[in-house]
Amino acid sequence: MSEPFLDTIYDVDSVDASRAFYDAWAATYDAELLANGYDTPRRCADALARYVTGRDAPIAELGCGTGLGGRALKEAGFATIDGFDISTEMLGRARETGAYRNTAPLDLSQPLCLPADTYHHAAAIGALTPKTLPPTVFDEILSFLPTGGFFVFSLNDHAIADQGFNTRLLELTELGGADLLAKEHGDHLPGIDLQSTVFVLRKR
Repeated sequence: MSEPFLDTIYDVDSVDASRAFYDAWAATYDAELLANGYDTPRRCADALARYVTGRDAPIAELGCGTGLGGRALKEAGFATIDGFDISTEMLGRARETGAYRNTAPLDLSQPLCLPADTYHHAAAIGALTPKTLPPTVFDEILSFLPTGGFFVFSLNDHAIADQGFNTRLLELTELGGADLLAKEHGDHLPGIDLQSTVFVLRKR
């Protein structure tokens, strides 16, 4: 079955194109992904829940889209989630879920400048793509977390094949920036036969 947006999302290769694409997709995003068995939000939330004991600690969800990740985090018991996304149309949908304390626009391709000591943990669920983001996005996200803070994220099979992302993750874990606690391959969008890997890092 043809999916008008899902069929072309992996061709988007610039920040401006991404913003326009997701603004246009916002109204049908949930239906299209859920019809294809989108399982990464649940997998990320469950992975984070295995390591975080205090579920009230604030979480920054980066690239929150329409709020599917926030809903999964809420269902896993996390109480304080702020959502950030480049698409204002997606953010409008995310606010409607009631999963978020606050939402705000944010471009992950730029320095994040989120204040230190505001968030204990971070999540980027189905949000990281090497076509529009530099490998240093991992450094930017870890930079505002405290020592011991957890970062859960996913990379689909298209993204995991990128050498820039792989190299930077290896450097961060081998040179002391973070500990890799989990790396789990599984269903992402089984309807289109696409999988993803869920990672959990702990900042050193």
